[in-house]
Amino acid sequence: MRRRDFVRTAGSAVLLGTLPACAPREGEEPSFTVWAWVHGNRDHDAGEWGRRFARLREAGFHAVLVGGGDIDRISGAARSAGLEYHHWFWTLNRNGDAWVRENHPEWFTVSRNLASSLDRPPYVGYYRWVCPSRGPVREYLGGRIAKLAANPAVDGVHLDYVRHCDVILPRALWETYDLVQDVEHPEFDYCYCDVCREQFTALDGRDPLDIPDPPADEAWRRFRWDGVTRVVRELADAAHENGKPISAAVFPTPSIARRLVRQDWDRWPLDRFFPMLYQGFYLEDIDWIGAGVREGVAALGAADLGGGRGAGKVRPLNAGLYLPSLDPGQLAEAVATARAAGASGVSMFEMEGLTDAHLAALRDATV
Repeated sequence: MRRRDFVRTAGSAVLLGTLPACAPREGEEPSFTVWAWVHGNRDHDAGEWGRRFARLREAGFHAVLVGGGDIDRISGAARSAGLEYHHWFWTLNRNGDAWVRENHPEWFTVSRNLASSLDRPPYVGYYRWVCPSRGPVREYLGGRIAKLAANPAVDGVHLDYVRHCDVILPRALWETYDLVQDVEHPEFDYCYCDVCREQFTALDGRDPLDIPDPPADEAWRRFRWDGVTRVVRELADAAHENGKPISAAVFPTPSIARRLVRQDWDRWPLDRFFPMLYQGFYLEDIDWIGAGVREGVAALGAADLGGGRGAGKVRPLNAGLYLPSLDPGQLAEAVATARAAGASGVSMFEMEGLTDAHLAALRDATV
């Protein structure tokens, strides 16, 4: 894998004071929004959640993406502080779903060497993925999303892990797992379950296991991309039918996402996108964040979602920023870089990493 995944744009550094202010009228969403991912399974009472969310609101945050925890309690605290509450949902990674693991082991993805991710999860123990080609999987996930979207405490649904397992990890993680992933290794290449093989054979006439070089086969790559996209379309329908917006955390750019995790996200009918532009994972610097935003914004503007839908429509992109890689000054620079490149906002991973100095830098960068 090449270290540079897209062309970096040369130019001088963006000065924080040159950015336009975004002061919305009453009831309007600001033109540049600041969000945070939040792990909701912490032992906080409603008062503590309220204090933490008030701190975010005072720093100019618009919304939180909360996974786990008591929805009513955390949503109530967020809304009382003036923040939107969007529920963060692990989609195709179902490691935490005991019911699925116990009742439907056949739903889990199978690698090219025919190992189930349930029995032999790759990389880490929680990497257990269900197969998007299976109708019962999509039906089950659709029901979960419909239930979330119907909950009046939820302002929106946020998808995560809506992809296949990483066939290639971000470059900075190779040493962590003692791997060299300059090719697609069979044990990380999914999915070759019976359903995927049968469906691809019906479409193409070949069994994927008989393809001489699966990583190079365009039709087989497209089959995996389209399978994930089908899931997203059905989940988007479930959220929209219940009157709620739906968003997703995605890999940094469409080109990286397609290659590393079979994720064709610029073709998804979502209301907002949160590409994880975590530059440290790719051995890159802050300018890389701006290049990623430009690629994503351009792809979203050009994508045809079918039936003439999508092309030319503005679909907001919030740049995901990884706090452990950014001191306060670097965070301000990253926000300014993303904004100048055309992002509709930013999102921080994760709330607990926001120091007072980070929040002060954010206030300066977003006025």
